[in-house]
Amino acid sequence: MQAFLDIMTIFTQPQLLLLVGLGTFAGVYVGAIPGLSVTMAVSILISFTFSWDVYPALSLMIGIYMGGVYGGSRTAILLNIPGAPSAIATALDGYPLAQRGEAGTAIGVTTVMSFIGGFIGIGVLALAAPFVSDFALTFQPRDYMLLAVLGILLVGSLSQGSLVKGIFAGALGIAIGAVGRDPLTFDERFTFGLPIMENGISFIAVMIGMFGVSEALLQLHHVNKDAVRQKIDKIVPSFATVKKHLPLSLQTSSIGVLIGALPGTGGDIAALMAYDHAKRVTKNPERPFGTGAIEGLVAPETANNAAVGGAFIPMMTLGIPGDAVTAIMIGALFIHGLNPGPMLMIEQPHMFWFIVGALITANFFMLIFGLTGIRLFTKIVEMPRSVLIPLIMLLSIVGAYAVNNAITDVYWMLGFGLFGYFMRHYGYPLGPVILGVILSRLLDDNWRRAIISEREDLGLFFQGILTSPLSLVLFIAVILIFVSQTPIWHKGKARLLGGKAA
Repeated sequence: MQAFLDIMTIFTQPQLLLLVGLGTFAGVYVGAIPGLSVTMAVSILISFTFSWDVYPALSLMIGIYMGGVYGGSRTAILLNIPGAPSAIATALDGYPLAQRGEAGTAIGVTTVMSFIGGFIGIGVLALAAPFVSDFALTFQPRDYMLLAVLGILLVGSLSQGSLVKGIFAGALGIAIGAVGRDPLTFDERFTFGLPIMENGISFIAVMIGMFGVSEALLQLHHVNKDAVRQKIDKIVPSFATVKKHLPLSLQTSSIGVLIGALPGTGGDIAALMAYDHAKRVTKNPERPFGTGAIEGLVAPETANNAAVGGAFIPMMTLGIPGDAVTAIMIGALFIHGLNPGPMLMIEQPHMFWFIVGALITANFFMLIFGLTGIRLFTKIVEMPRSVLIPLIMLLSIVGAYAVNNAITDVYWMLGFGLFGYFMRHYGYPLGPVILGVILSRLLDDNWRRAIISEREDLGLFFQGILTSPLSLVLFIAVILIFVSQTPIWHKGKARLLGGKAA
């Protein structure tokens, strides 16, 4: 009963309700602007809210977090520029739908599915936080490394053409992510002696260039083509549509919660893994994946919003951040005299339940704000290309510069935009490049930790994989995913099915 009263605290104080709504509204539109990340917004808020009471400060931060994770899907669908890394997978089918004139449908589906995924994540946080945290704690460095390898093998599902091209793109992304100073030895890697490369390459600049600038360059080939008129008469998906995709949304939400609960991962990896899962379990999509499949929107959007609740699990129960935003929130709690971790849930359980209530409220506001303003947003893709192309370039330049206030990032963005244009022209997928950049650090750091913990003995490293049930399951999954993407597997499967049919 007390837990319910703590959850309802936010509804009994209009100021808190207003702050959650304001934060969610701001988060939706900050998340929609490439380069203006949720992490940046929450970190800036700390300097403004450190003198506030803890409840108002957390209300505003949680609203921005929940709204920002969803907001990245808007520009991913309309302009093929993901507003956040967690929206990369959404662009794969969302943008083709906008090109068909169905942007309203795409945004409506992503909003409702984000709402469902968000509630599942919050539900798991409220009911099973200690159990999921205990499971997350069983992950060793080698398990995180295998998880990163699993993510990189998603290039086979993200690439619509050759598997070799997909693997090349993923490997290129890993190499780009490794540029700069080695975090362990501080030696230079892939810098070629150039000072400009010592600090590495911002993955935001790579993402905006690859998706935004390359799209603008491709649109130059069709500058005189009439814009596609969008159908916005039916925005809210029907109950039948939601019911049809509910089993998939439950599966991918589970992926989102588990990945979100793993420290250092987050919604971007969860969304990509969920997208891959959807491709594997969906037998007969209405359209092929990559050409406007609704399942291609359902999976990543439920997963990345479920990962929000997942990220709070280790934060509240162990004092370990699930992602960058919860790391900042831990700092905010410290500023307000609180110590997140096991003792917080014992000594001040009302704080845990207040956060659950704030997340529930922000999720409702996200649904409201997500389903409004769509008519205005869809006007973007109905602009003449002579106006739209400069707009994309302007958003790309502002987004790249805003990350570090550095003109260098703009140069990188333009360079990768030109490179991305040629990659698309020759049939190389862009998604695996961004995935490789994002997972590069996770793979590198945990490989180092794993091999150091085994005294740099590869024999002991593989022995650890074979003797740990969790590591063994992940290792087998890596092998199966790789094999299942080879032509030999498909030929064998076709022969087997042909033999059964006969």
